[in-house]
Amino acid sequence: MTRRTVRIAMNGVTGRMGHRQHLVRSILALREQGGLDLGDGEILWPEPVLVGRREPALRALAERHGLTEWSTDLDAVLADDSVDIYFDAQVTSARAEAITKAIRAGKHIYTEKPTAGDLAGALALARLATEHGVKHGVVQDKLFLPGLLKLKRLIDGGFFGEILSVRGEFGYWVFEGDWQDAQRPSWNYRAQDGGGIVVDMFPHWEYVLHELFGRVTSVTAQVATHVPRRWDEQGKPYEATADDAAYGIFQLEGGAIAQINSSWTVRVNRDELVEFQVDGTHGSAVAGLRNCRVQHRSATPKPVWNPDIPATEPFRDQWQEVPDNAEFDNGFKAQWELFLRHVVLDEPYHWDLLAGARGVQLAELGLRSAAEGRRLDVPEVGL
Repeated sequence: MTRRTVRIAMNGVTGRMGHRQHLVRSILALREQGGLDLGDGEILWPEPVLVGRREPALRALAERHGLTEWSTDLDAVLADDSVDIYFDAQVTSARAEAITKAIRAGKHIYTEKPTAGDLAGALALARLATEHGVKHGVVQDKLFLPGLLKLKRLIDGGFFGEILSVRGEFGYWVFEGDWQDAQRPSWNYRAQDGGGIVVDMFPHWEYVLHELFGRVTSVTAQVATHVPRRWDEQGKPYEATADDAAYGIFQLEGGAIAQINSSWTVRVNRDELVEFQVDGTHGSAVAGLRNCRVQHRSATPKPVWNPDIPATEPFRDQWQEVPDNAEFDNGFKAQWELFLRHVVLDEPYHWDLLAGARGVQLAELGLRSAAEGRRLDVPEVGL
């Protein structure tokens, strides 16, 4: 076996998502399994170069994982010709400038979303990457979750017949930070720092809907800041200026309608933190992060509305679990593997910066819909 090294500048890995999902459960997990098997006796070995603003945090992270390369000087890292890929998991407000530098330095780009603060900025990145001939990808991790992979299997197998509607519920209670620590960084609740649940989640809903059910053609949204006062990491109170809940209706190409609630101010009464119910003429399914349950038309009960007596049917027991039928890897790692194969073997890959721009567009139009109180069309985007 021959080993081929790919060096990856990883910016923002001292944060929760960048550290846990991208560094530990993706890149380091690939190293623990001996690298990525490219076939024909060749192994791809990812070599992370940690990048960030806080030297003590970077040093501690590198020491914890037995890594030796880290830097607070992004420009110097990008000037290093041995670095092949630039990955970005920074706060949204810092992302576009760093990606622009990396593209101009000739690095392939892999990034979290949203890719920029607005559609114009996101499209500018996609155009710049195309002009410079670098490969580029955007994290669209939910497509690789076991529950949604099972859902796609049902769609591809024609289980639903004509799909009529999609209903999504996402969220959990994020503590305010006064008497219990918040589970999310305080910048998430400051619009001036790129926070807000629409900016965070609508890009996810765009690619989930687009890939599984059809392109979003219009959006109607209502947003709210239900908890206006929170406490930051130093225990200091601050005013929340970003939305912490969003209620969206999305018209899909082909006629189906999707409704998705996103909230950091909801207490969970679901089996999983996100669930999608899909209803079709031939059957329905409820998919979460890992599980998926179905009810076919031939096995659909015939409930009758009668508010005068207690419910006598065990509705949840009337659904059938979809079997795994495969081993599912971590979704972030699975997409990293596809992107790395795209970079080194030129294998097909379409979750690129243009796809990321569609997510930014939907978030932008969702916020505008809420501000103007009306439905807005979602035009197709292109370079």
